[in-house]
Amino acid sequence: MMPLATAMEKTGTSALVTNGIVDAVGSYGPYAVLAGIMAASSVLTMFISNTATAILFAPIGLQAAISMNVSPYPFLIGVAVAASMCLASPFSTPPNAMVMSAGKYNFMDYIKVGLPLQLLFLVVMIIVLPLIYPF
Repeated sequence: MMPLATAMEKTGTSALVTNGIVDAVGSYGPYAVLAGIMAASSVLTMFISNTATAILFAPIGLQAAISMNVSPYPFLIGVAVAASMCLASPFSTPPNAMVMSAGKYNFMDYIKVGLPLQLLFLVVMIIVLPLIYPF
C-alpha cells in the first residue's frame, strides 16, 4: 500500500480526493471536513486493513488541513483513529476474524453490534479530537 499511497500523491489522486471532500463539506468548517475524512477512512477500513487505510488517508488528511489553513494534528490523529475503528466487519482486523468461528458469530452479528458502536465512536471522536488537538 505504501507504493500506492506514493503513486496517489505523485499523480494527484490524493489531491483530487482532498479537493472533493473539502469542496463538498468545507463550507461547513473544519469539523465537517474532519467528519468527512474520518467517515471515509472508517468505511474504507471495513474492506482493507487498518494500516493500509491509514497510509492511504494520511496524505489526504494533511492536504485537507493545509488547504483550509488549520492544524493538521486533528486530521492525522482522526485518520489513525478512524482507520483503527473497524467494528462492523470481521475481515479487516485479525482479532475480529479470530473470534468469528470461536464465538460462532456470523457476518450480520458484526453489523448489528459493530456498526452502531463504530458510528458512536466516530461521533465522539469528531467532537473530542478538536478539543485535545485544536484546529
